[in-house]
Formats: sequence, structure tokens, C-alpha cells
Amino acid sequence: MSPASKQTPLASASRAHRPTAVVYCEANFGLPDGKTANGLVRSSERYDIVSVIDSYLAGRDAGDILDGTPNGIPIVGDLDHAVVLHGETPDVIIFGVAPSSGMLSNAERSVLLGAMARGMGVVNGLHEFLNDDPEFSSSAKRHGVTIDDVRRPADKRDLRMFTGRIDEVSCPRIAVLGTDGAVGKRTTATLVTTALRARGIAAVMVSTGQTGIIQGARFGVALDAIPCQFCSGEVEAAVLEAFETEHPDVIIIEGQGALSHPAYLSSTFILRGARPDAVILQHAPARRFLGDFPDVPTPDPRSEITLIETFADTRVIGLTLNHEGMSDAEVTAAITLYQLELGIPVTDALTRPEHLLVDMVVAAFPQLEPRPLVVTA
Repeated sequence: MSPASKQTPLASASRAHRPTAVVYCEANFGLPDGKTANGLVRSSERYDIVSVIDSYLAGRDAGDILDGTPNGIPIVGDLDHAVVLHGETPDVIIFGVAPSSGMLSNAERSVLLGAMARGMGVVNGLHEFLNDDPEFSSSAKRHGVTIDDVRRPADKRDLRMFTGRIDEVSCPRIAVLGTDGAVGKRTTATLVTTALRARGIAAVMVSTGQTGIIQGARFGVALDAIPCQFCSGEVEAAVLEAFETEHPDVIIIEGQGALSHPAYLSSTFILRGARPDAVILQHAPARRFLGDFPDVPTPDPRSEITLIETFADTRVIGLTLNHEGMSDAEVTAAITLYQLELGIPVTDALTRPEHLLVDMVVAAFPQLEPRPLVVTA
């Protein structure tokens, strides 16, 4: 069994012909800025993840680092070790760090150029488009490899404006928003989608960031790379495409940033373009300050809920927790406290039973009829 076959799938699909990939995440795996690598280790339909590069954690299992459960994906110190361990050169190297600058350091450039010299393609989720970089473009031609600039938007002539056709979507639309960036919105959206499907509810996920697209999401757009005039329209178009293609019972939309965030404002376009019927809010109770802005306090869930429900015609139906920096007992206490304070269901999508996510959705939309929960001894 290949390591990635143990990952949680975004959707059922043949794994026979997926390209093999090593994910570069030096000094960041398991941390907020390593969210692209973290997401790929947990779920990847597009690539077979064979290893992660992070010399600080070399020799460890990636699943054990993330979730306390080994998944067979090794962490290695450098690309040489990745190739030796795999037994052959992987097809691509994925840049798995998501720094706030969106740019490569000189050391990172050297690693990617070295991978290209070995005959590996590059998957790049940064704002810096490597196909436009003379050194990278010439290296790609010289070595006969490709560079996938995931965040590159379509030509402006092909970008779509908001039309109002979102009202044609007749199934519930649920956005997973948060109180910060890199707080677990995509992970929770993926887990909600997977849990609903497992109970017989046809759920489809719309990604709005580069990681979801790299993972293999069928519907979505790298929203923060789109000119703002077209953002609402591109979100609307992605949701419409998911609805018209899959005819689902429910659509789950990945959020970006936070509505209250001073710098990352993509959630405004998700709320306007997707017009979600409901929102699940992701929050990290132990995070006192915003991840990239250490002088800005993290908002409390109540204030964020008020802001969301004031800004958009929607309702927050549940709170999901990011347990970073918390013990299991502290997570349990936080769940109890927030349920009493907010009067909505609260859970931790990663450490608590997945049926609680289904219960959260079905309580808000009772027309959805899940298969009975099967409890095994």
C-alpha cells in the first residue's frame, strides 16, 4: 500500500496513475505557514505524496506529527534523501509553504531549481509566478519539465462578473469561515464534505485557495489572486458549476481569511458571491493574536458571528475548533463553554467523532436525510 492510500479522500477516484510528489516544507511542517503541506498529507486526490521535506523533523512520520496517527508518509531532510527513500525520482516537487509574502527565498529557489535539474516538475501555489521568472522558465525548457503556477488567474477577458444566478442553486450552501487565516477552514470543509458523503448525503466542496486546488478539488478558484472586481463572480461561477455538474444535496464552500481580518478580505467575496444559507465558523481558542499580525488580537467567536450575520443574509449554525496549543481536556472544556455561550453545536473536526459534523448540518437543514449511523464495537 502506498503511503498516500491511507489519506482521507476528497472524493472517490482511481489512484493508479497519479503523479508522485515530494512536498517541500522546510521548518514549517505542522505549523500554520505549512498549511499547503499539511493539507496534502491529510488529503490528496491529484498527487501520490511520497515524502515531505523538513530537516527539523526528519525521520518522523508526517501523519504522526499532524494528528498523532502515522500514515506512512515519511519526513526527510532534503531532496536527495527523498529520492533515495522513494527509490526513483518523484514526478514533481510541490512547494508546501504558504508565507504571507507569497514569495520564494533564495534557498527555496535553489531547492526548486535543483529538483527541475533532476527532471521533476514544480507545483507552485505562491503569488510569485515561476513561469514568468527567466531563470525558472529557461530551466523548465532545458530539462523538459513543467511549472504549474496554481494561483495564476485566467485572462481578464475570461474572468466572470457576478450575475445573480447564484439564486438558481436550490440546495443548501454552507461556507466554512474562520476567525483568522491558516486556522483550519479548508481541513474542516473537507472533513464535513467527507462525513456527509459517508452518511449518504451528496455533498460537493468548492475550494477557494491554492491548497484545495493542488489537492485535486474539481470546483474552485484561487480567490486571492483574482482582481477584486471579479471575485464575487468567480465564486458564484464555481458554485454554479458544482451545482449544475453534480446536482448535490449540499455544497460546502471553503472560506478564506476572516471577515474581520485587516488584510485578508476574501471572505467578503465568498459571502457575496456564494450567498451561503449557513456558515460554520472555525476558531482556535488558544490563538491570542492573528497568525501573521502578532499585534492584532484574535476576535472571539461571538463578535465574528455578529459581524458575519450583520454583513450577510446568513446564519452561523456551528462552531468548529482548532486545537493547536490545547490539551484534550482543554478542548472538551472549550466545547462545553462555547455551546453554553453561543447556543450552537460545537466540535473539533479532527479529534471528535465525525457524526457530530453531520448532526450540525442536519440540525440546520433537516431536509437532508443521512443514512443511520452504524456504531461498531
